[in-house]
Amino acid sequence: MSHRQKQHALHHATMRRNIASLAARLMAEDGVGDYRFAKRKAARQLGAPETEALPTNAEIEVEQRAYQSIYQGEELRERLQHLRSAALSLMRLLQGFTPYLTGPVLEGTAGRFAGIELLLFPESTKDVEIFLIDRSIDYRHAEPRRSNSDAPEAVLELDWEDTTASLAIHDPIAERSQHRNPRTGRTAERASLNAVELLIEENA
Repeated sequence: MSHRQKQHALHHATMRRNIASLAARLMAEDGVGDYRFAKRKAARQLGAPETEALPTNAEIEVEQRAYQSIYQGEELRERLQHLRSAALSLMRLLQGFTPYLTGPVLEGTAGRFAGIELLLFPESTKDVEIFLIDRSIDYRHAEPRRSNSDAPEAVLELDWEDTTASLAIHDPIAERSQHRNPRTGRTAERASLNAVELLIEENA
């Protein structure tokens, strides 16, 4: 490799790290919840072409954890406990639909504007809708992510204990399958009601 090529590779690697770091800060501080948007906004702010040196979502997640640990440690711990407690109360309400907690609230990367993400496995979406209507709980339909084969049949959003909760509705048979995190592309973590109870107790 020539000196010029080495310099280009070094510049590329440095820019990639800088974009990942800035994107992580945007997600942690400004409530940006979309990795693609965060990395492209970071690239523009750093004057980098959007098609070059873009980090992976996993790289940004690593930087986000590091940033939150340094600058938002106590705040993050308090926020996670609050959001996990809110998630638990909602899971108890929806326990007939086999709820699982997933997303940043479970993973420990919940930014300042993060909401609760639950996976549900009811017989039908209508069952969940009727359940909410009977309890006078307002909800709205959101557009499901269609980027992978395990996309939900529907997504319902509702306001719950000062935050937003997203309910991803899946067929019951899909409970036995692994689901991919649409942000990182990796297998998504998920926790049952009992697991969330234990998680809250351990971090109390």
